[in-house]
Amino acid sequence: MADHALFIGWGEIVPGREQTATRVFGESMEYFGQLQQAGEIERVEPFFLEPHGGDLNGFFLLRGERDALDRIRASTEFDRFVLKASMVVQHVGVVSATTGAELNRQLGEFEQVTADLL
Repeated sequence: MADHALFIGWGEIVPGREQTATRVFGESMEYFGQLQQAGEIERVEPFFLEPHGGDLNGFFLLRGERDALDRIRASTEFDRFVLKASMVVQHVGVVSATTGAELNRQLGEFEQVTADLL
């Protein structure tokens, strides 16, 4: 299982762009599906959030190897995806994330640095 991910979050749909937002979401799923088919990512998980008073309405979680995710994030195609999304939904953000063994490694580093500072 991949120990790295990209979190791609978004907020409210820009008023008047509801149909376009639906189309862009479908295109996004197709793009991420192609990345998965090509072996660039392990999997993509889309999430819609229930109303909660915040500005995060949903997100994609792309799981994969760090190098592959870095290449995707630096690609012109990914930049275009983020630009297109930002034209139909507010607060688009992309954040790298770690989990699994990498998370445990980072936690060990944190504990060591903390101990060194005491």
